Amino acid sequence: MELVLASQNAKKLAELEALLAPLNWRVRSLAEFTDQGAPEDAPSFIENALAKARYAAEVTGLPAIADDSGLEVAALSGAPGVHSARYAGVQGDDAANNAKLLEALQGTSRDQRGARFVCVLALLRHPQDPTPIIAEGYWAGEILSEAQGEGGFGYDPLFWVPSEHSSAAQLAPARKRELSHRGQAMQCLIQKLQAAA
Repeated sequence: MELVLASQNAKKLAELEALLAPLNWRVRSLAEFTDQGAPEDAPSFIENALAKARYAAEVTGLPAIADDSGLEVAALSGAPGVHSARYAGVQGDDAANNAKLLEALQGTSRDQRGARFVCVLALLRHPQDPTPIIAEGYWAGEILSEAQGEGGFGYDPLFWVPSEHSSAAQLAPARKRELSHRGQAMQCLIQKLQAAA
């Protein structure tokens, strides 16, 4: 089966390809079809994921999968949330987003830096699919006071994973896929697909 990922993010594509490998699906990037990004201006992860998947299915004529994910920090009332990728104002500027997060948490003690990554996946078989498959994943941790590690992307260098005694950016890619919000959401999605088969 072939489907399109409603994203032009190469790192996200690589991560989802690896997660979908057990299904032997070919995942194509939305960038192969258009240079226009999918809309993501809704107030919730689920609404954004559905809008992006619907857009990709309409543009490509293929089944589409979209994820909307972000970081929720308890001390910031859930911010940056759905605005995680553009928290500092420019879409995908990881360094600026991380700097703004550290600034927002300045003076916050470690025991008040609880956070979680959230991922909602939406799979539509066609643009008007009345029963999209929705899966969610959550990854709890805390925000460090300075970056650690060179791997990953986004907020990974600031996200401490207590069970691993390391930041998400210090994890091996395969281990990150097992633990991450996206990995958990994908396992949930795969189970739902297998149940529906």
